[in-house]
Amino acid sequence: MFLDSRLWGKSTGLGEDPSGSNRTHPLICHLLDTAAVAEVVWDELLTAHQRSMVTKALRVSEDQARALVAFWAGLHDIGKISVPFQLHRNGPKTADKRLLTEELRSEPGYAFGAGAEQDQQSHEAAAHWWLVGYFEEMGYPSSKRRPQTRLSHAVAQLLGGHGGRFHPVVHGKDSRCPVARHPGLGAGDWERQRRAHADEVRRVVGGTVVPQGRMTPGAAVVLTGLVILSDWLASTEGEIRARLREATWAGAPDDLDAYWQVARAAAPRLLRQTDLLGTGFARLPEPAPHPGQTGLLESMAGHVPDMVAEHGPGLVVVTAPPSEDRTEAALRAAAVLGHAAEARGLFYALPTGSAADSHMAQVHAFARQALTGPWKSLLLHSSSRLKPAESTEEWARAHASDGISPEPGEEWAPTANSWLNSHHRALLAALGTGTVDELLQAVMPVKHNAMRLFALSGKVVVVDEAHARGAWGQRLMLRFLEWAAALRIPVVLAATAADTSVDAMLAAYHRGAGGGREPVMQPRPSPGWSFVDARAGGVHLPRKPAEPARTGVLGITVAEGAPEAEIRAALVPIVAAGNGRAAVYRPTPAEAVRTFHQLTQDFPGLSVTLIHEQMHNKDRWQRLAACGKTYAPAGRVSGASVLVTTPMLEHVRGLHFDLVLSGPAPLAALLARAGQGEGDRPSLVVLRGDCVSELDDAALVRRTDMLLGTGRTVTLPEELPRLLDEVYAAEFADGLEGPAARELRQLDNQRVVRERRADGTARWLAVPGPCELDGDLGLLSRDHTGMEPGLVTSVLGEDMVQVVCLYPYGKPGNTVHLLEDGVRERRFACAPREKPKPGLLVPYLIPVPKRLVEGVEGDANSTWRGTAALKNILRLNLKQEGGRWVHTSPTHRFCMGEHGLTVQQLT
Repeated sequence: MFLDSRLWGKSTGLGEDPSGSNRTHPLICHLLDTAAVAEVVWDELLTAHQRSMVTKALRVSEDQARALVAFWAGLHDIGKISVPFQLHRNGPKTADKRLLTEELRSEPGYAFGAGAEQDQQSHEAAAHWWLVGYFEEMGYPSSKRRPQTRLSHAVAQLLGGHGGRFHPVVHGKDSRCPVARHPGLGAGDWERQRRAHADEVRRVVGGTVVPQGRMTPGAAVVLTGLVILSDWLASTEGEIRARLREATWAGAPDDLDAYWQVARAAAPRLLRQTDLLGTGFARLPEPAPHPGQTGLLESMAGHVPDMVAEHGPGLVVVTAPPSEDRTEAALRAAAVLGHAAEARGLFYALPTGSAADSHMAQVHAFARQALTGPWKSLLLHSSSRLKPAESTEEWARAHASDGISPEPGEEWAPTANSWLNSHHRALLAALGTGTVDELLQAVMPVKHNAMRLFALSGKVVVVDEAHARGAWGQRLMLRFLEWAAALRIPVVLAATAADTSVDAMLAAYHRGAGGGREPVMQPRPSPGWSFVDARAGGVHLPRKPAEPARTGVLGITVAEGAPEAEIRAALVPIVAAGNGRAAVYRPTPAEAVRTFHQLTQDFPGLSVTLIHEQMHNKDRWQRLAACGKTYAPAGRVSGASVLVTTPMLEHVRGLHFDLVLSGPAPLAALLARAGQGEGDRPSLVVLRGDCVSELDDAALVRRTDMLLGTGRTVTLPEELPRLLDEVYAAEFADGLEGPAARELRQLDNQRVVRERRADGTARWLAVPGPCELDGDLGLLSRDHTGMEPGLVTSVLGEDMVQVVCLYPYGKPGNTVHLLEDGVRERRFACAPREKPKPGLLVPYLIPVPKRLVEGVEGDANSTWRGTAALKNILRLNLKQEGGRWVHTSPTHRFCMGEHGLTVQQLT
């Protein structure tokens, strides 16, 4: 059977030929392009462990595995040989707007039955359905009763998932005659061409070996990632244009052999453009010893390398109060694990985007010591997901000494048109600093979750404040750790104190590594650490535990009066002394703005800084950078200085204050804020009369309030674990009587109900663990009946909406919009026929809780709504009213000023 080169694989972005017809790239050429890239990805990008997972699962040699993965990658788009794809109304057209493939309708061999063009099966699913039978005919292991457990179905299902979602199991009766269920596949020449294309790919690439192994979860993740990445690279439009064949190109065997050499020559260049190659981990020198001390850093540096050398990489759990020392210990452990695993990068995950912003500088300082070869860094959280590379550049600008451009030596900031500048690709970057939801989405049934697991499987993962995600996040984190262990991903977890949630995380990694379901316990003394090897799930403790490097006494005062008066009274001594640094935590951005204005009026000479989450990205980053210098331990402040902020700052490191004031909050949050106190006797004032954040659990806030009473002192870090256990104790209410006991029991019951509901929903939503798949990759993409579109995002924490405020400029009827008030250079193209530029928005996005903008439609036009990168961004066209820039909807009033955005609900 001759191969029909008219069947096209790519057309978008390829331009037109001299006659005005759309140019197309023959499908066989795209298949060979992808196979060639797969060879290079196998050789140059995969780690030794990733390759070994594949070879062991398939029971073949490494050379045979290399040929097989190229062959399979070359079959990923075989489903494009189908009626709905080749004859789709939006396909490539001639100059007179006829389909280029229209002539196929008149050829007897390509005849098709009624309903073929209306078949809704995607080309990815068509590949899955057709390849099952093709692989069975080749001799791949198969099963009629349980097809998902055999290699023939597993490889087909894997290739059918290259669009980001796996499809359900195809059973024997359907795989034997798939066209009976899906007439769009077509019979006759449609079937013959699928076989001709598949056979030619196999012949040219050399994938003739017939593996007899089984598809393990680890091998499935690696192969899925390899195929998707190879397809992405082979689809680079500029490269395709350079390899377009002449219209007379026939696709004969000699033509294909010649083209294979062209594709192979281009493949290394395609991979090099990704900035993914050449990164590794150096062996760090041991830290300088402190005579007579065995602090956390010394204990880990003295034991972790030996444990990893003996048992291989695994999980390191560090429990200690938040500090730069804990972060450094976690990063040094990551370097040891990364060097042993021959990892190609690191992802540092934190609870919030603001914490990620603040940690990025320390992570870069570590990377300059620990990473070898070239590396690129990206900022990854909800505020940066639109354009990760451009977010990173803006972060670099904000942290530059002159506030304009990155300093020399900061070449890690990628260009805005970087290949990595896409949220689906960004996690592949050698160095990522972001939020923990980037990890949790890998174990949720979202598009490209397997690609996330693949990206992480070649890295070291550090999770800071691993317990700070509530019941939803805790359950999903356990599932992620099971997968991490099965994939041998080195992980470092840092938590404030050892408790049952930390024990559960240890046990999850232990279980995923094959160590059984027995409970595992983290040492309770603080600081402490432990190690679980990924090879067998063994738990190892240090021979010489860490000792506190320094003890301190935290003085907690509970103020009963009105918050404004108590804040003013607490700051009077600092103002009178003309020296000192204070942090004031307010529950909401609106309260923070109000306090800022009040303090500037009450203390005219006082230096007051405001920072909260509802500021422009660029303003928030610049203020964080300035705070990092002003409030650093060695920072020099002339006179008294006060920082007014919100809970967004509690996970930020490197800020030190003489006094911290905060409204009521759970004990863990208060201690995190108090941990920013300076010296051996930091001071925390709790404003009992202040508002409670809507995000805080009322029962934990009430328990904390009862535990603190009128105030107390806490010896740190010794008393920290006991204090946290006490506030969570089930018998806490037993010592209470009367209304107080009834109130707390009612709040506790509400908390238990919420947590059990959240835990149950997270269990229901999370993908199966690696031991529960039973060969069916479709379980990673399953859709639950009744799943609402917003459920996935709500599980990751409070659902956020990115808002952009636009200012009018010009005369009525000829108005353009600006991203800054009166700054003409920041004009934004958003007229009905102008294509928006999403990257330009990055510095001006404002994250706002979705609950505050419910029902607000914004002013987006059809062009805006039709741009994928903008569809989830709320656009507010502002108007000037009473000297203020506002946007009013039927339910809300938005006010934008120099201190950020405030939202008022009207109904």
